[in-house]
Amino acid sequence: MAKLAENSDPSSSRPPAAVAGDPACEILKTSKTIAVVGLSSRRHRPSYGVAEYLQSAGYRVIPVNPGETEVLGEKAYARLEDIPERVDIVDVFRRSEFVPEIVESATRIGARGVWMQEGVIHPQAAERARSAGLFVIMNSCILKEHIKRFRLH
Repeated sequence: MAKLAENSDPSSSRPPAAVAGDPACEILKTSKTIAVVGLSSRRHRPSYGVAEYLQSAGYRVIPVNPGETEVLGEKAYARLEDIPERVDIVDVFRRSEFVPEIVESATRIGARGVWMQEGVIHPQAAERARSAGLFVIMNSCILKEHIKRFRLH
C-alpha cells in the first residue's frame, strides 16, 4: 500500500498526491492497455465491474477468457499470447493455482506488470515475475488502488 504525502489535507476535495516513488501509481499513470485474465461478461461478477471502471478511467481493457467472445465491447482472447497488441498490465481474476502459468505468459508477451486481485496470492510466481523484470502487485484490487490515487469514482 502506498503512503500518501504527509501534508495532504483530508478536508480538501482534491485527492492527496501520492508520494514520489509509488510504483503502483507510476504503472497506473504510464499504462494504457490492461489485459484482464478471467474477465466475465456477467455483470454481477467483480471482474466485470473492475473492467468497466478501468474503461471509464481511460484504459484499453482486453478480455482474456476462452469462454467469452466479447466483453464490454472488446474482443476476448483465449490466451495472453493471442492478443495482437502490446499489453502493459495483466490483471488476474483467476484462482491462485493458475497464477504461475499466467506469469509465464505475461513474461512471454512482454507485459510490464502483473496485478493479482484480492485473494489471488502466489509468492513464488510473484518472485518469478519480479526476477523477469515485471512490476508485481498481489492480493490487491486495481480499482480500489486506482481510486485511492486518482479519485475518479
